[in-house]
Amino acid sequence: MSSFSSSPLNLDLHDLGVAQLATKLAAGDVSSVEVAQHFLKRIGQHAGLGAFLAVDANASLAQARAADARLAAGERTPLLGVPLAHKDVFVTRDFPTTAGSKMLEHYRSPFDATVVSRLGVGPGGAGMVTLGKLNCDEFAMGSGNENSAYQKVQNPWDVSRVPGGSSGGSAAAVAARLVPAATGTD
Repeated sequence: MSSFSSSPLNLDLHDLGVAQLATKLAAGDVSSVEVAQHFLKRIGQHAGLGAFLAVDANASLAQARAADARLAAGERTPLLGVPLAHKDVFVTRDFPTTAGSKMLEHYRSPFDATVVSRLGVGPGGAGMVTLGKLNCDEFAMGSGNENSAYQKVQNPWDVSRVPGGSSGGSAAAVAARLVPAATGTD
């Protein structure tokens, strides 16, 4: 689904902010699965930005189905079903965590970081759907996001400039509207 027929401006999903998406989800105008699919498609179309280090559509869609089940059961939390992505310094059970370093390229955490679990679809979480892990300077040590062991993050508005860092993947992903929200650090 690429747009809302009920929207007076016929906006694409990626043109909506977090609050607008949450309202549409709570009203049943769109499902969390449809929203996740839309953003996953955009992430794939803009992979050249280098914003994402890991995307797992199956894990993301499973989370979206869990959010939809909570919505269908009448649960309402302010962020339920809204997608986001996490800076790759936050450990996640469903995605690898590398902190932008080849040294950790095969690391899989047995648990989620507190911010991930509190925002996520699990018990007690806000119900947000994780779409992936975002590029960052290696071990968050940098200010331009040019020090990732994987690839340099491109500024989506001007590729001759850096997006800043060490949360440049987060900044680029939100600026390019690949996700409506992202975690980062300072």
